[in-house]
Amino acid sequence: MITLYSGPLSLFSRKVEIALREKALPFERIMVPFSQTAGYEPRHPEVLALNPKRQVPILNDEGLVVYDSTIILEYLDEAYPQPSLYPKTPAERARCRLDELFADEILFMAVRPLMHRSEPPTADRNKRVAQETDALIAEAVLARYYCGLNERLAGRDFFGEALSVADIGLFMTLLWALRLGGPSLADYSELAGWFGRLSGRPAFAAAAEEVAEADRRLSYPVKRR
Repeated sequence: MITLYSGPLSLFSRKVEIALREKALPFERIMVPFSQTAGYEPRHPEVLALNPKRQVPILNDEGLVVYDSTIILEYLDEAYPQPSLYPKTPAERARCRLDELFADEILFMAVRPLMHRSEPPTADRNKRVAQETDALIAEAVLARYYCGLNERLAGRDFFGEALSVADIGLFMTLLWALRLGGPSLADYSELAGWFGRLSGRPAFAAAAEEVAEADRRLSYPVKRR
């Protein structure tokens, strides 16, 4: 049995959950406690013992411990290759990995300034103004990224020839932008269509529904667009 240490509002853990479900791999999930005020403190003792990064996701497959969502996804595809979530050729796999990196390390950097919106508002008015100013700047950056992603999807169902890790990573980061009141996808028809198609897949729908439920329990209400 595969064990996954996850978090209710862990974007990177949800990536792994989608992959496990797309591959129809049964797994036991240990949900690590989280709050908007304290985060993951105090840290779960098993997380501290298993991951020097002190964070989820962590996957334990019959005693083999793997952490970091990218490394976990690569491991799962090698250990359980059907259905594959990476393309066949080296060039296509490289593009897939670059798309996942873009989602995790570039697109997500434009989402981070929106994260205060799901937290209890600070009593410091000047800080609130500064936070929202930074968020508006980040929204403009996100809109530019949306344009590029929209163009790439013209006439395509996925970012590669078939569903891949690239789609999982980009979907989750865009879901995070939307849940935090980021730009709507309404003006980006190709991107909106892709997001809607993925949202209809059971693995993606389960992740989105569980994140929404966690937000209702744990997050400050965010104004949606």
